[in-house]
Amino acid sequence: MYSRNVTIHLKPNSVSEFTDAFEKDILPLLRKQEGFTDEITFLAEDGRDAVAISLWDSKESAERYGRDTYPRVLKGLKSLVEGTPEVQAYEVGNSTFHKIASQV
Repeated sequence: MYSRNVTIHLKPNSVSEFTDAFEKDILPLLRKQEGFTDEITFLAEDGRDAVAISLWDSKESAERYGRDTYPRVLKGLKSLVEGTPEVQAYEVGNSTFHKIASQV
């Protein structure tokens, strides 16, 4: 399993619009992507930052999404985001929810 972790700086007072857009626009789009398995989104208490972690069945699926679909997602969030979100990718080491054990 593979993850894409996106750190987003939100514009002031936009957390409600961000969560609405995520529910209505981004999650349905993610669910249509080959290899997508889960999404977890975290919001800072002050509403200025968000971390979105998407889980994929393989590195190839995550990279295809990043190349083909993610640019549309960014365009859709443009009015709510300050700067450029930072993307990091990881091999998933452990997950109790997905029953993944460390391979190390």
